[in-house]
Amino acid sequence: MTSMFNARLTALAAAALLAGCSMMPTYERPAAPVAVGWPAAAPTAGTPATELQWQAFFPDERLKQLVAIALQNNRDLRVAVLNIEQARGQYDIRRADRFPTVNAAAAGTRSPTASGVDVSLYTAGIAVSSWEIDLFGRVASLSEAALAQYLASEEGRKAVQMSLVANVANVWLSLVADDELLKLTQETLATRQESLRLTRLRFENGVASELDSRQAQSLYESARVSLAVQERQRALDRNALALLLGGPLPADFLVTATTDSISLPDVPAGVPSEVLVRRPDVRQAEQQLISANANIGAARAAFFPRITLTAGYGSASTDLSNLFTGGTWGLTAAPQLLLPIFDAGRNRAGLASAEAGRDIAVAQYEKAIQSAFREVADGLAARTTLVDQQQALRNVVEAESARLRLSQLRYDGGVSSYLELLDAQRTLFNARQLEIQTRLARLQNQVLLYRALGGGWETPSDQQQAVQLRTP
Repeated sequence: MTSMFNARLTALAAAALLAGCSMMPTYERPAAPVAVGWPAAAPTAGTPATELQWQAFFPDERLKQLVAIALQNNRDLRVAVLNIEQARGQYDIRRADRFPTVNAAAAGTRSPTASGVDVSLYTAGIAVSSWEIDLFGRVASLSEAALAQYLASEEGRKAVQMSLVANVANVWLSLVADDELLKLTQETLATRQESLRLTRLRFENGVASELDSRQAQSLYESARVSLAVQERQRALDRNALALLLGGPLPADFLVTATTDSISLPDVPAGVPSEVLVRRPDVRQAEQQLISANANIGAARAAFFPRITLTAGYGSASTDLSNLFTGGTWGLTAAPQLLLPIFDAGRNRAGLASAEAGRDIAVAQYEKAIQSAFREVADGLAARTTLVDQQQALRNVVEAESARLRLSQLRYDGGVSSYLELLDAQRTLFNARQLEIQTRLARLQNQVLLYRALGGGWETPSDQQQAVQLRTP
């Protein structure tokens, strides 16, 4: 009995040594289908976005508090975290398939014999149920595919967090600009209301014409329209921010900053081939490609024999009280080999499907690279032009302010018409609005470029986590 048991263990060990033969294709990262350099000049000095935590990128403490609330309560991020837990569970299931399942088993039967006497038989022991000896790596390939999906879900969580941080910042910046524009419009409306009152008095006293009165009224009503638009936009932006935060705005929420007082660091762009592959969404697409590549290994292994082992060791006795003391002990082993002969093309179809899935994943990975490249290129293109545009508009505001002052003097001296004065007021108001909107666009472009270069997902806790997932 002992020699037979040792022989079976030796055979089982030999089979286990053969296990690990993988049918997976060797994975090679596809070449990035983008240019080797950015189309616009990019600065190289500074801390890379992937190494700059959002707490260091955003200087305003109120904004940091809002981002922290969003990271705690946002439902999209919560779903992404739960997707990680689900993918981890699937990976654990696949990894468990590589090991035998051992159960305690007990049974009792009572059956009559030919002489009419009932005979009882009791058994108890340990059973190994249908353990697949993974000679051709089918189970290992499925485990590898599940692991890659789990890693992809983790990268997906980082991508969601990266977008969430940028969205909260940009909506907050919009609210900063909304308050500036609202204040500007309110000041302009008050000025035009006073101008309308004086013009009507002049008209009633015969000093000004009805045309002057109507022009002043038109300018006043236009300011009222702008005020209604700004109030509506401010309310919409507050609603958008509440959605991102996952709840109502804090009771003490107050915007005190201005677009001119906020300064964000310019992050270096680096080299596309190095920068883009560090983005979480690109890494997510690559992990999905690795998973699809592993599925090919499982599909190939389906063409080869599959060996399963069912074994048990225990005691049998006709007397329940003597089951473990006077029973008969024994070992049973029932290996089974299944060799595909005819499956109506099922295995070929499975392999074709797995290869097509891999090709789809390659295309999706390349598309992720191209989309990321365009986001960075767009951000770099806007960076320089927005700086120039902001400076030009500042000059325009200065020039129009001087023009308005001179037009007021000319009108008071009777040298120019009231229409010239109204045109100067209208042009200055529009220029000041454009200046605020351009400062907002530049700040939002800095945030979007920070996100496009892979910044915004890393936190101190992310840096401290070092979990070894693949077993040696």
